[in-house]
Amino acid sequence: MYTVLGRNLINMRNNLLLLFALVWLTASNAQTGKVFDALTMKSIILKSERKFAVYLPPDYETSNRSYPVLYLLHGAGDDQTGWVQFGEVLRITDNAIQEGKATPMIIVMPDANTGTRGYFNSIKGDWRYEDFFFEELMPYVEKKYRIKGEKRFRAIAGLSMGGGGSFMYALRHPELFSSACPLSAYIGALSLDDFKQRLKNNNEKYEDGLVSAYYEKHNALSLIQASSLEDLKSVRWYIDCGDDDFLYEGNSLVHIAMKKKEVPHEYRVREGRHSWTYWRESLPVVLEFVSDAFHQY
Repeated sequence: MYTVLGRNLINMRNNLLLLFALVWLTASNAQTGKVFDALTMKSIILKSERKFAVYLPPDYETSNRSYPVLYLLHGAGDDQTGWVQFGEVLRITDNAIQEGKATPMIIVMPDANTGTRGYFNSIKGDWRYEDFFFEELMPYVEKKYRIKGEKRFRAIAGLSMGGGGSFMYALRHPELFSSACPLSAYIGALSLDDFKQRLKNNNEKYEDGLVSAYYEKHNALSLIQASSLEDLKSVRWYIDCGDDDFLYEGNSLVHIAMKKKEVPHEYRVREGRHSWTYWRESLPVVLEFVSDAFHQY
């Protein structure tokens, strides 16, 4: 009896060891994506070398296929490494792909902190970051990497300042993006008077006509009102802002403006503030949301 019992225990132990070995082998052989966060390209428009980071999906090096692309924009004070270091884009995206919640995609994270901070052309026109983004960066990366260069396979997202960039880029170029996901976004000055006061505080003086025109092009509420319903509906919108975020008002006003204009969109208010903890929790949802369009929902 004891011999049989002992033999059974030994067999159970061996089976468990074999199971653990298989689990370890599977985990060790699992493919992972790769991140390169110190890439550069020459910009004629900005007259400088520009930095960017790229996430490549796990099967990129073993396949010949092309991939959809997500342009992921950092906030003020960060650079192209923000989403890599603080946003943990490698771990979160690998997990989302492995769990089947996101399709394999390439993620491009440009630097908008070097030189003049921000994703837009300056009011004077002497710094043309937006022109660089669309005329140089996008063509460069979509040629260098195996990216599907069509609207249906291209999305944009970002946090804070990058959330504002996501709003403005998608509102002004709806023909280029299938989805836009602004997180805790700065939507622009809430009024023309606020914008004028900001310029005054910075000791910047311009003609009233130039100031008004620039404000209208760099305010999400103004752009929503000026855009056709067809253009607005051609982009899938996911808007997310914490209930303790200091930018809650602008995001709430955008939600109301889209509701009044009957623009389909997802609007989320979760517990949280203007922090990386909040945005790390947002990223898996963003990846799943943009993947729905990439999958042809």
